[in-house]
Amino acid sequence: MKSAPRADDVLRRIVAEVDAEELGAYGIHVLIGDDTAAHRWRSDDRVNLYSVSKGVSALAAGIAVDEGILSLDSRAVDVLQVARPGVDAEKVTLQHLLTMTSGIDFEWFGDHPVTWPDLAVEMLSRPSNDGGRAFQYSDASTYVAMRMLGAVVGDVRDWLMPRLFTPLGIHNPQWHRCPRGWIVGGSGLELRTEELSRIGRVLRDRGAGFVSAEWIERMHSDWLPSGADGDYAAYGFATWKGPGRCWRLDGRYGQYVVIDDAADAVVTITAHEESRDHRLAEIAAGALFTASA
Repeated sequence: MKSAPRADDVLRRIVAEVDAEELGAYGIHVLIGDDTAAHRWRSDDRVNLYSVSKGVSALAAGIAVDEGILSLDSRAVDVLQVARPGVDAEKVTLQHLLTMTSGIDFEWFGDHPVTWPDLAVEMLSRPSNDGGRAFQYSDASTYVAMRMLGAVVGDVRDWLMPRLFTPLGIHNPQWHRCPRGWIVGGSGLELRTEELSRIGRVLRDRGAGFVSAEWIERMHSDWLPSGADGDYAAYGFATWKGPGRCWRLDGRYGQYVVIDDAADAVVTITAHEESRDHRLAEIAAGALFTASA
């Protein structure tokens, strides 16, 4: 029986390829079983995780569902008490928002200005077309999902402190906020590479007691077509399918949590790679597959 690959062997493969291709990685953390290895190209400062933040928002939603605070069928306009929803927007649920299938044409991202009095109300005041099937990737969907949670629990980051961050040893994380003071949700969470690796372990370990195993399974099993190709063709609850047998959280400029269930492994990456960021995920997945083949 072939033994499990060593974390430092996988790390060496990744570092060698990143250096050879001169990719702009900040740090990499490899976890295989309980074996860990890490490498840094610069100090381990907290950085914007961009869309990897969506994965933490999805964990928050899962904890809320487990606690009975919300359900996947909770309607956004009800929870947020939107007085004049757009046509069919009353059908939009938490599940639609987490999977980017609200059917509302509202493409907004965390680095865009907010030119409306209330971003959530603005989105839900627009019509929903083909809700539950039409995919549009946008930070606005995750933002509204976290506004739903915030309407019930108050500040979502503060609510998550005793439920996720503090038990993981993540002290006082900051999350970018909208003009009304709510977390952006779909972007803007700032963590170090090693701190993010603790979130990766929760995902790999089927919730690790923080959220139900069923929720983690659902995050990366009910794949929906995005209309794109390759590793961006299938989306779950804040997750993407691929590369290869892996699944991942994926953020701008090369922020990644790449989970390989077959190898009991997770590779966490922070970076600022402007032109070939997806190569970092491909290299990580390839190193895990090669080492365990």
